Amino acid sequence: MTGRRPAERAGEPAAGEPLLRRFVRIFEAFTEKDTVLSVSEIARRSGLHLATASRLIGQLVDEGLLARDGDGGVQIGLRIWELAARAQPALSLRDAALPFMQVLHAGIAQHTQLGVLDGNEVVFLERLSSPGATVNFTRVATRLPLTLSSSGLVLLAHGGSELLAQVLAQPLPARTAHSIADPQKLRSFLDNVRREGYAFCPGFLHEDTTGMAAPLRNRAGHVVGALSIVVPNDHRARSALRPLLESAHQASAVLSASPARPRPNQEQS
Repeated sequence: MTGRRPAERAGEPAAGEPLLRRFVRIFEAFTEKDTVLSVSEIARRSGLHLATASRLIGQLVDEGLLARDGDGGVQIGLRIWELAARAQPALSLRDAALPFMQVLHAGIAQHTQLGVLDGNEVVFLERLSSPGATVNFTRVATRLPLTLSSSGLVLLAHGGSELLAQVLAQPLPARTAHSIADPQKLRSFLDNVRREGYAFCPGFLHEDTTGMAAPLRNRAGHVVGALSIVVPNDHRARSALRPLLESAHQASAVLSASPARPRPNQEQS
């Protein structure tokens, strides 16, 4: 698992819990939908005593990591975004892929996404969308289990045997009747991803959409991200596959021009 904990938990943390862990609890209280919270709600969600939460929130506000709005609410501070924007290699990956994402997006007028592996999940670094585009559950900085999305399945296919074992150690989640919930079917699907060079996932996450993704590789040939699109689940879906593969190839060429960084989990052959 990734080590991330649910935002809500009952009871005050055990005595001796590191201070850093308590700060993390506070940040985990915020969600994609709940971006502004009261101090008491943060205390409830984090499991911290109200006085403790108030004191720690005050320290985070002083450092710019949290901010107060005019109505007494608390939100993530701009400094968090500032620090995160310096992250490597995520920043260089996004910079390399974005021009090709923009061209791809202009051609399909749907959703174009960039995902990376984090633990047993895919995290989306970027998403381009159009008005009237098909339904899409992902946004920038959101996560999904690897087996539910085309991006996640590409990353899992190239993530090595240890990662696959970790995923298979837990029940496979399913959102629709087309989601892969059987371990043997998953192994077969991943073999096909490695063989064909892409993941094609009609109705895996939503019955009305098709997700498809291709790997992004660095100079060493390691898969460092996945470029994906989400289009309507109909007879026109496969027509978007070729431009996706071309864009992923072009982005990988740019990444290959940059020095490769070693990574702990090597791909399966």
